[in-house]
Amino acid sequence: MKRSFLLSITLLLFSTFAAAQINLNLGSDSPMRKMQMAEIAISNFYVDEVDEQKVVEDAIRGMLKGLDPHSTYTDAKETKAMNEPLQGDFEGIGVQFNMIEDTLVVIQPVVNGPSEKVGIIAGDRIVMVDDTLIAGVKMNRTDIMKRLRGKKGTKVKLSIVRRGVKGMLNFMVTRAKIPVHTVNAAYMIRPGIGFIRLESFGMKTHEEFMEAVEKLKQQGMKRLILDLQDNGGGFLEAAVRIANEFLQDNDMIVYTEGRRVSRQNYKARGNGRLKDIPVYVLVNELSASAAEIVSGAIMDNDRGTLIGRRTFGKGLVQRPFELPDGSMIRLTVAHYYIPSGRCIQKPYKKGDKVDYDMDLENRLKHGELTNPDSIHFTDSLKFYTVRKHRLVYGGGGVMPDYFVPLDTTKFTAFHRKLMAKNIIMDTFLKYVDNNRKELKKDYKTFESFKKQYEVPTSLTNQIIAEAKKEKIEPKDSDELKKTLDYMRYQLKSLVARDLWDMTEYFQIWNEQSDIVKKALEVIEKDSNK
Repeated sequence: MKRSFLLSITLLLFSTFAAAQINLNLGSDSPMRKMQMAEIAISNFYVDEVDEQKVVEDAIRGMLKGLDPHSTYTDAKETKAMNEPLQGDFEGIGVQFNMIEDTLVVIQPVVNGPSEKVGIIAGDRIVMVDDTLIAGVKMNRTDIMKRLRGKKGTKVKLSIVRRGVKGMLNFMVTRAKIPVHTVNAAYMIRPGIGFIRLESFGMKTHEEFMEAVEKLKQQGMKRLILDLQDNGGGFLEAAVRIANEFLQDNDMIVYTEGRRVSRQNYKARGNGRLKDIPVYVLVNELSASAAEIVSGAIMDNDRGTLIGRRTFGKGLVQRPFELPDGSMIRLTVAHYYIPSGRCIQKPYKKGDKVDYDMDLENRLKHGELTNPDSIHFTDSLKFYTVRKHRLVYGGGGVMPDYFVPLDTTKFTAFHRKLMAKNIIMDTFLKYVDNNRKELKKDYKTFESFKKQYEVPTSLTNQIIAEAKKEKIEPKDSDELKKTLDYMRYQLKSLVARDLWDMTEYFQIWNEQSDIVKKALEVIEKDSNK
């Protein structure tokens, strides 16, 4: 470990924020000097050998832990893994896969991707990567992905077992850039009503979103359901660009402000292509950060209708500080405020991340997720929307216009145990792997599949049988019936995803979603006004 570690951080800060005002105390009594001396003492005099890198990393993590729940440190590998889903692409062989009994099975190759180009097909089992056996050796998913991914243009030899073909097939695959899509689904859910689901806000989200919008407009879209459920956020710029599409010129989208960061306004430019289309935004307790910016901007400007449950409540802005070894500090530097002026950051105790992480569980325990009367806002947190001056509240998340309770009877205790043991997924993967060819032959189009396919009783019976082996059983016939009803939707959705893609998955899944049903009900009511 170099003694200049802290100096390198100092220089990095100077180079990154040359124009910013930074106060650095480098005197003999400074905290920075104290930290440096502690590291020197440990590395030179501690009784045993120490990993100096880890010592410093632990010190950084310790410093950040006492600040807020969203200031974090990630090492070089963690940083790369964290950023990759938001970058818009990664480099690899281009397959979707799952593990079945310690064997990697290709669900589907990426269209026009490097694996498809050499002839790899759905159902293929990858047993060797170059000269390394990966099947039957209990290699974890992360290690497998490391071997499959690599720089664009590099080659990797894949040895494959294919159903109905004797012996091993060998393919030489040239790695390429593989797109990562953040638009999960886009389709016409009803005549005149488009549906778009965003998984997160990445570098290419706006581009993907507008492509989906244009396709739906061509199909006659007059109203839009924008699904931000379970969307954990991403890039602020992506959220601003999405919100801009719905708002009038100079409408506030969001503004940020902090102790050492001056106020920065993000406003609509008036060039949005969805300004005249009614929008209905779906949110839940896992909609966070950038998803809250979009939903908050639409709500506070009285531009659309929010449906679902109170959002997560992340109103803190992190700025990345890249360190020389590829690691990164993401430091909270400001709060963000949606147009009514409210900061939606939920309360937290400094240094108590456990309490913060328990918030969602506490919401369920206190009845908030099932009963709107359990939600209480104080008068000091009153705010008003921009145009219609409707009463809204700050203090933690965005409360939607229409509350939809979480149906705890639908997702039974028996079903939760099946999911926890991965029994449903394991059994499903075996089923679809054994029947993929027949399913594709029987259902040439998704429309025919949607109308005609029924989950076979043999599949649900197999799941129940596997559960019994694990001593997991329903408490009574009523719980079994509710579980099977819900499970059939789940399994049909998964089959659709395997045969086609995520859009088809959500076309099945949304038919049982209480939040989606409520949105369609609200739209029908609005249409009749």
